[in-house]
Amino acid sequence: MARQRLIDSAKRTLAHHRAGTQDQADDVYRVPATNYYDPTRWRQEMDAIFRRLPLVMGFSAELREPGSYKAMEAAGVPVLMTRGNDGAIRAFVNMCSHRGAIVVEDGVGTARRFSCPYHAWTYDLTGDLVGIPDRDDFGELDVSCHGLTPLAVAERAGIIWVSITPGASLDIDTHLQGYDEVLDYLDIGSCTPVGTNVIAGPNWKVAYDGYLDLYHLPVLHRASFGPDMPNKAIFDAWGPHQKVSSPSGFIERFEHLPDDEWPDEALFGGLATIFPHVSVASFDSGGKILMISQLFPGDTPDTSVTVQNFLAVGEVDDERREKITQTMAFLEHVVRDEDYYTGNRIQRSVKTGAKSHFLFGRNESGCQRFHKWVDALIATDDADLPALYERGVDI
Repeated sequence: MARQRLIDSAKRTLAHHRAGTQDQADDVYRVPATNYYDPTRWRQEMDAIFRRLPLVMGFSAELREPGSYKAMEAAGVPVLMTRGNDGAIRAFVNMCSHRGAIVVEDGVGTARRFSCPYHAWTYDLTGDLVGIPDRDDFGELDVSCHGLTPLAVAERAGIIWVSITPGASLDIDTHLQGYDEVLDYLDIGSCTPVGTNVIAGPNWKVAYDGYLDLYHLPVLHRASFGPDMPNKAIFDAWGPHQKVSSPSGFIERFEHLPDDEWPDEALFGGLATIFPHVSVASFDSGGKILMISQLFPGDTPDTSVTVQNFLAVGEVDDERREKITQTMAFLEHVVRDEDYYTGNRIQRSVKTGAKSHFLFGRNESGCQRFHKWVDALIATDDADLPALYERGVDI
């Protein structure tokens, strides 16, 4: 089913290319400017979206072997992910049960156990408390009740999703709406992690608008890669997730073939976004690499943090690694000095009150869909989430 839908999408892309057209929403859409800075609205977004929905926290390639782990923070919650000796992925709040210290420093690595740096309480890969120094002196304690606090986790298409709220469930099938079958075509699970960049940015929606927007490419990025980029966009949606491409004649070479003979390279043009906070783009750097950008809200409505994860397809020798390093530096520059430089200036100007609304044109249906999903999720109770995913939003 996913393959046929991608083929249909590719044919639609070709038709738009030949006609000189693109996807269009029914009308111009207006988003209140206060949505980008109002603290009450921001807290609603944190509760209804980031603390309720599955978030992309890692990749199977980072935790390939038993004993591997990754620690990072998401929306103010320190998270630890581990690959157990049984091969299962687990996730926990990275917080000692004794006095709340962060147990594991941010990063990836391998370990059999994790020792808290404050008093050396020790936990194993399943989160169980397995060691208390001077235990007889500490006093009576049931260690089986004082392990790390578990978080719901799921692994699909080489990606690890975590619900960062303790006790919350994680219905990955409802959330993905079959999108994991599409993400499988990226073959993320077989990639090799080759580096990360961390970039500070504006309000998370100011930043995310840019990942869904091809309209700005030839203008904002005119000094980098923009002159070679089209400004027209075509969107395919699976629930709140979207694949963005531009009208292209690339597949003309395959259209004479029966659908079942189309190569995978013809199926996944453009970039993928994973709601609410991830963009996946591919680049040529001595071979294909993926830049998977994780966008997290900062501590205030005015800030965000983006982690650019770079994963290489195929072997990585010293010569290729040098090219990848150059590509990473270039993409850090583009996002930091072009996208987020502009976004931070937007963040300042939006609070002047000079404009009551931001405008999203008929040619910006991807951003329209994104904001409508944000609004719908804020207005929807937990019990009604499956129905919202089923019906979607109107564009």
